[in-house]
Amino acid sequence: MKKLMTGNEAIAYGAYLNGVRVGAAYPGTPSTEIMDNFSGYPGVFAEWAPNEKVAMDVGIGAAYAGTRALVSMKHVGVNVAADSLFYAVYTGLKGGLVLVTADDPGMHSSQNEQDNRNYAKFAKLPMLEPADSEEAKQFVGIALEMSETFDTPVMLRTVTRLSHSSTSVEISEEAPPAAPPEPPLYERDAVKFVMVPANARRRHPVIEERIKKLAEYAENTPINRIEPGDDTIGIIAAGSVYQYAREVFPGATFLKLGMVYPLPAKLLQQFASRVKTVVVIEELDPFLEEQIRLMGIEARGKDIFPIIGEFSPALVRERSASAGLISTPAAARAEAAAAAAEAAELPIRPPILCPGCGHRGMFHVFRESGALVLGDIGCYTLGYAPPLSAMHTTGCMGAGIGVAHGIGKAGVKDRIIAVLGDSTFFHSGIHPLIDVLYNESTVTVVIADNSVTAMTGHQQHPGTGITLQKKTTKAVNLEQLVRSLGFEKVDICDPYDLDGLAKTLEDHLESGKPSVIIARRPCVLYAKEKRTAPQIDPELCVNCGTCLELGCSPLMQEEDYVTIDPILCNGCGLCVQVCPAEAIIAR
Repeated sequence: MKKLMTGNEAIAYGAYLNGVRVGAAYPGTPSTEIMDNFSGYPGVFAEWAPNEKVAMDVGIGAAYAGTRALVSMKHVGVNVAADSLFYAVYTGLKGGLVLVTADDPGMHSSQNEQDNRNYAKFAKLPMLEPADSEEAKQFVGIALEMSETFDTPVMLRTVTRLSHSSTSVEISEEAPPAAPPEPPLYERDAVKFVMVPANARRRHPVIEERIKKLAEYAENTPINRIEPGDDTIGIIAAGSVYQYAREVFPGATFLKLGMVYPLPAKLLQQFASRVKTVVVIEELDPFLEEQIRLMGIEARGKDIFPIIGEFSPALVRERSASAGLISTPAAARAEAAAAAAEAAELPIRPPILCPGCGHRGMFHVFRESGALVLGDIGCYTLGYAPPLSAMHTTGCMGAGIGVAHGIGKAGVKDRIIAVLGDSTFFHSGIHPLIDVLYNESTVTVVIADNSVTAMTGHQQHPGTGITLQKKTTKAVNLEQLVRSLGFEKVDICDPYDLDGLAKTLEDHLESGKPSVIIARRPCVLYAKEKRTAPQIDPELCVNCGTCLELGCSPLMQEEDYVTIDPILCNGCGLCVQVCPAEAIIAR
């Protein structure tokens, strides 16, 4: 029996089928649904960890104990988890461990386009890259077998298109391996698992020998294969790009790579010897191309295809035609031109905060304060966009507080606010907050507490008191945590109360002390709270546009006055508070 599954669903299913019993992740698009789906299978433990490094350590610990484990995260999450990943390559494991890195070419929901294939070479571990959902399912099992055979973590790379696209997956009729009836006994081996320098020196030669063995494995594994065709041109591709290339070059000879590191040198030489021209098609970095060229194989690649942005069949076809690799019929060119013209006519719809979002009132107050606002990654990053225009830096998770502290120590005269969400605070905001206190900063930190990880689809976190598997647990109290660090000036405010928040913020900014404000208002989509929309009196409205500076989509400026769409409006009342003519009336 077959079933349509996204790549993320298939990875979760493959993990369950192959006996993974511990899963850990931090939610991040395009990876989130992997652990969401895995958590629903019987007999497994799955968690949202506070951040990706913690998730990685949880997976490593399970594998040390002999249990198969899956860890998933988006590409930038691997930056956070890298410290743990690198030591696990040295120690090796007992049970299989797979790390899924979900890359995001095109930056659909990310701050960069980093190509995490580079981590495989950097950390000296194998990486697999499936091309569809069936392969995503299968490659999890292959990765686990590799992990246990070669005593190493294995990375499985996906991209956004694979993560969220659906293709058919064969459903197994066999039950997955049963969990052992008794808990495993931990086998102690300090020389292997304690990475003091003396032991690490012994392990490094093991890693180098392991990579050689993995390269031999790459020569014979069926996931690397030559697909015969017209030998005039030979295409080397992996992952989703393989599907695009297959569409554009249906008759070509292909080297389809399922294992992208280490590469099979002999197989590549054999492939190159049978084709007239070798072309490497890959998104982002010339990761394959550079290694292939170092083997002495002449290959074309980034001289034809871009090093930035997400690929598509249309892009591969257009660039291939421009390079003379294929001829494009006039009908196809006309069709492509018409599609491009139609796409150009579509209006641009920038992302905006939801109607009723508490972040809107918070950023309105920030803008009115004139302070310098240093931010983080989350829904609240939209506070930078017009008309709110109230965020001045955004780097990565947890960066805002440290950046604010550094700017303050540089001696700038601006009053300084650092803002981050509750989930981001648990992820990587606690340590820089300690630094603010310890190194005597005067930064005011605002934690935008919407009581959930909203940006990636309402996942739980340590402050909600609910686990991924919907168990009620201990909720971390933000105010108590901040005060326990030593902060004396701490206040909780409702960002719907603009005057109250503005007065509290002004008090904090003028205090000359390190301080914390918790701006608490549950995410409107998560809480499903909707109030009655206010009314506008057209006789009183002077059409000044002040309310429009909130950037709230239900507010629309007509020729003579502003109107409110009652279907879109959440009834938060912010527009009532800012209207200078008192033309907006709460109901």
